[in-house]
Amino acid sequence: MIVVVRHGRTAANAGGLLLGRADPPLDAEGARQAVALGAACAGLDVARVVTSPLGRCRRTADAIAAAAGGVAVEADERWIELDYGELDGVPFADLPAELWSAWRADIEWCPPGGRCEEAARHAVDPDDRLVVRSDLEERHRFGIDQAAHAHGWESDRWLGI
Repeated sequence: MIVVVRHGRTAANAGGLLLGRADPPLDAEGARQAVALGAACAGLDVARVVTSPLGRCRRTADAIAAAAGGVAVEADERWIELDYGELDGVPFADLPAELWSAWRADIEWCPPGGRCEEAARHAVDPDDRLVVRSDLEERHRFGIDQAAHAHGWESDRWLGI
């Protein structure tokens, strides 16, 4: 089974800021979330923990690995967050509606100075081995129950669920 999780909360997340490559630390709630996530994963047979190299992701992954009996955490650049370019740190509420619509409608749309979702997905999965159909049979066959990352839509769209 592949389990894809989102890092714990940061003050920037709580403040509604777009958060890509900027790397604020987990806040107290985010640290609590990381520990809770680790506890939730403790009963799984964890073979690998792979994370973005960003600190907020690494701290979340460390909590999972510790709860799983000390599995080594592998930081992998290919899993780094989407580069929001000039939009990194901008309040989500301040995004013009037409910009957000364009971003949501086209995985090849790039934020100014950033990277498009499609390029980021191919960095993680260059051979499209993780792309699956969205029907429940396929999700069950691949052991994918839920995926969430960044704003909850990136990995869902990358994995085709």
